[in-house]
Amino acid sequence: MAETTSSVEPGLRLSVTQGVATLLLARPSKMNAISQTMWKELIAAIESLEANKSVRVIILRGDGDNFCAGADISEFDTVRGNAETARAYENLNARAFAAIRNTRLPTLAAISGVCFGGGFGLAAACDLRISTPDALFSVPAARLGLAYPVEAMGDIVATAGAQMARYLTFTGARIDAARARECGFILEIVPTDVLIRRASEIAATIASNAPLSISASKASITAALSCRPEDVQRAQTIGDMTFESTDYAEGRRAFRESRPPRFGGS
Repeated sequence: MAETTSSVEPGLRLSVTQGVATLLLARPSKMNAISQTMWKELIAAIESLEANKSVRVIILRGDGDNFCAGADISEFDTVRGNAETARAYENLNARAFAAIRNTRLPTLAAISGVCFGGGFGLAAACDLRISTPDALFSVPAARLGLAYPVEAMGDIVATAGAQMARYLTFTGARIDAARARECGFILEIVPTDVLIRRASEIAATIASNAPLSISASKASITAALSCRPEDVQRAQTIGDMTFESTDYAEGRRAFRESRPPRFGGS
């Protein structure tokens, strides 16, 4: 599809081209720290992309030299000032992480510079993560005296491992890209000047494959990690749907004809 660009909210920009959506955290003067409004608009953006059948994959990245410094702490006295407002704010956080985690669309975080706090949570909720060598990662909950939502912590455990999750949250320490890759949080470390190109290459490859098959794989991986009966059932249902799909017929036909398949997403 043709490229479209819209300002979802000052600080968050959305563009779509050839089935690849890019969500840009665009507050470079604040290291792309996420305001309360941005959390809300991020949820709305994911929901709009979820409903757009022409979109095949989402890239999440930051504007400028950094991915995301986390939630905008300058707002906390107002939006996270006591237990009541904190619960509402954390619910908003949890909804944003869940929107990324649960979307049918595969998600890729392209990370440079700082990836702290809520930014780390956003990256952890994505399916894939690549970074530049200068990227730094931190979950500074203990330095702020607050707690992270349980499901967001689940993302950190699933992507970085339980021991690294403990280390990051207990110490508030920063780790570099090399260590983040060692623990499995990062898939690839790429030169800074090729980060966007590499993210686009991975996204284009995903976008060329059968969407329902990818959704089935995503659901199966979720079920394997959670072991929840409802997740297992959902994965089985989506998996069964692939065998009735036109894309499955197209994949077999393309194989017989020795040509690249042309998947329509149904």
